[in-house]
Amino acid sequence: MSKKDIHPDYHPVCFVDVSTGKKFLTYSTLTSKKTEVIDGVEYMVLVRDITSDSHAVYTGQKRVVSTASRIEKFQRKFQRRPARA
Repeated sequence: MSKKDIHPDYHPVCFVDVSTGKKFLTYSTLTSKKTEVIDGVEYMVLVRDITSDSHAVYTGQKRVVSTASRIEKFQRKFQRRPARA
């Protein structure tokens, strides 16, 4: 029994951070129909919302998210209603 062709295709990809526009050139098994030639190499382009260039853990920037409105909305949705007689 041969184990030939059991691994997925591993090829050059370009991850693009949507908020910063920074490109990360690497290899991956992920695919995309969009391609771009960079330095003579054809990369599959994968757009990402968050990368190490924009994530708060890596940038050191804190983002304050107001959860008060979400909590109030939850409480209104699930508040106790009077029992029906």
